[in-house]
Amino acid sequence: MDRRKVCIFMVLWAMVHLSSPGQGLRALRRTTGGRRGSGLTGQDANGVPLRRSKRGWMWNQFFLLEEYTGSDLQYVGKLHSDSDRGDGSVKYVLTGEGAGTLFKIDEKSGDIHATKRLDREEKAFYILHAKAVNRFTNEALEGESEFIIKIHDINDNEPRFTKDPYMARVPEMSDIGTSVIQVTAIDADDATYGNSAKVVYSILEGQPYFSVDPETGLIKTALPGMDREVKENYQVVIQAKDMAGQMGGLSGTTTVSITLSDVNDNPPRFTKTLYEFRVPESIELGSAVGVIRAMDVDIGQNAEMDYRIIGSDGPGMFEITTNRSTQEGVILLRKPLDYERKRQYSLRVQVENVHINPRFYSKGPFRDEATIKIIVEDVDEPPVFERASYVMEVKEDAPKNTAIGSVSASDPDDKNSLVRYTIDRRTDMDRVFNIHAGNGSVFILRELDREENAWHNITVIATEFTNPRQISRVPVYVRVLDVNDNPPTFANNYETFVCENAKANQVIRTVGATDPDAPLGGHRFFFSLAQEAAGKANFSVRDNKNNTASILTRRNSYSTLQKSVYHVPVVISDGEFPMQSSTSTLTIRVCTCDREGNMKACNAEALTARAGLSTGALVAILLCVIILLMIVVLFAALRRQRKKEPLIISKEDVRDNVVSYNDEGGGEEDTQAFDIGTLRNPEAIEDSKQRRDIVPEAFYPPIRRPVLPPTRDNNGDVRDFINQRLQDNDSDPTAPPYDSLATYAYEGNGSVAESLSSLESVTTESDQDYNYLSEWGPRFKKLADLYGGDDSDRDS
Repeated sequence: MDRRKVCIFMVLWAMVHLSSPGQGLRALRRTTGGRRGSGLTGQDANGVPLRRSKRGWMWNQFFLLEEYTGSDLQYVGKLHSDSDRGDGSVKYVLTGEGAGTLFKIDEKSGDIHATKRLDREEKAFYILHAKAVNRFTNEALEGESEFIIKIHDINDNEPRFTKDPYMARVPEMSDIGTSVIQVTAIDADDATYGNSAKVVYSILEGQPYFSVDPETGLIKTALPGMDREVKENYQVVIQAKDMAGQMGGLSGTTTVSITLSDVNDNPPRFTKTLYEFRVPESIELGSAVGVIRAMDVDIGQNAEMDYRIIGSDGPGMFEITTNRSTQEGVILLRKPLDYERKRQYSLRVQVENVHINPRFYSKGPFRDEATIKIIVEDVDEPPVFERASYVMEVKEDAPKNTAIGSVSASDPDDKNSLVRYTIDRRTDMDRVFNIHAGNGSVFILRELDREENAWHNITVIATEFTNPRQISRVPVYVRVLDVNDNPPTFANNYETFVCENAKANQVIRTVGATDPDAPLGGHRFFFSLAQEAAGKANFSVRDNKNNTASILTRRNSYSTLQKSVYHVPVVISDGEFPMQSSTSTLTIRVCTCDREGNMKACNAEALTARAGLSTGALVAILLCVIILLMIVVLFAALRRQRKKEPLIISKEDVRDNVVSYNDEGGGEEDTQAFDIGTLRNPEAIEDSKQRRDIVPEAFYPPIRRPVLPPTRDNNGDVRDFINQRLQDNDSDPTAPPYDSLATYAYEGNGSVAESLSSLESVTTESDQDYNYLSEWGPRFKKLADLYGGDDSDRDS
């Protein structure tokens, strides 16, 4: 039933549209040779008769509804050729887009069906090609024709917004009709057919604050005086509906998040009218005394404020600055506080917005005022000197204990504690000055010398009696005034020469003077020849009145044979009070010169002097040589004395000492050169036992101890031997006062193999029989003679 309705609708629709010239239909016709029309319909412009041919087949396009929901295949249309006589010899072939998959054709009848459900939004039309061929010969009966299957739109898509959600901002307190944001919805249906894609906007949520234009989707404010401080965020739901908003239309929604942006419509306000702060009087300059803050419900730059002091009973004592990050007013100290002078301050502070909106002047004024009370708290302060520094003067010839000035400090607190004065000895290491602990008088402990130190910088300490931790320091600069206590002398060690052919009144040298004193008017020196040399002077002194003097000759010639060196005493005095003077000697050598006065030769003494070797220098060199000789002699004496010192001179120097005596024996026949019995018997102790590491200075009788018999213990004789030697060394008065190492070669007694040496047999010759030595051959004949003979023979 549904299929018949669809077909009837398609046929009626096709009839209407095919007859309409606006659809652009064209007839595809094929003239068949066997089937012609017989009637003439007229002539053309040339008089050729026109014949009407019968159409073979004709179509241009088919129409198909989208989203077909029927159970049968959807019928599209029918292809038919005039060549088809109904005997099944004609075969219809369909090619192109979707042929065989989306669209199928009945080869015999030419009926076309859609095999699947089509969507116009995916593809709006399909282009196909059709032809008719002979089923048996496959010969084309009709030429290939192109036709279009158009998908007819239905309202199957709801409008969709381009964003979800939308974000928008609008200033608070905006007027009615202020544009906020425009939303847009798109309908995928065909906008050229009906109202399927015609969208209308409406507001579902957000009234009465906002409205929307139904055609453009522009959202506007609908309520005046919306205050951000009351409500900041709004959620508005907008609906878009197609079919021009009619019943049955599809719709879509979106959410618009609208935020009211801040404007400066609120003035700043202090939370209190009176602020009170307490600060100690010892607070440092630039420190924060307190912090105040005014409240502004606006945000951002609309809440920025400036603080300033508009009144104070302590001008210049405080200032207030604005902390831009916290919008707080910070009160800073600019002058020192003093509890004893002023204990309380009152400030009048004003706060005002930085950025003011002219629209809201009527809500002003955008400022506020408050009073700040600052209370100064007492602190135990150190003594305060009357001056930041002191300068004192004293003459360098002032006697000891002379007072040169005084310092004064007082306790600034109400208790007014007494102050004790001392000098920081780190600044007066030589203890040149002292101070009276009670009145602060500074005096000198020893005489001063300006030429040694013209200034002395010391530090005086003031300490409270009641609280010694409270101290203050002040620098004291002591200037030593000059006194004329030094005579002037030659500026240099002057030496000169005079030519033998010199003329009288000839200047041979100009000398100057120096004086360590520093008179206020500058130096003024006077030069003259010493009184004792004035009568027999060969030279004269002329004062140049400029702190220099010229040495002049008083005769025409000089002779090295007569006198080669002259010593001219020059008296130099200053013009200060008391006047100081000294006599300096100028050495003048007599030399041979050419006509121009250039020196050619001088005597040996003069040459030595010119080379810089004076008599004092020669004496110094001679003393150095004598000292070197004394050192060499002392060193040699010490070397000789060291020979008497012990060989072991350090407790670390422990080693065996080999002493060489270079004593040559008398040969085999000499049996009296030394006592061989000691070597033969290790237990025998020599009669005179002396240390070999030092030269003995006194002889003490050795202490003899009996040799203890060996015990049954293993190595008992060795242990006893060592203990005996240890006792001998401990009781030896000639032993040095340091540890020494003594070594002994002792193999012990009681060996099973007994001794292999015959040396021990010297003490027991009567018990031994050496006659067997004569049987050993001529090599042992000598031994046999020594040991193998009878006692009577040996005695003889």
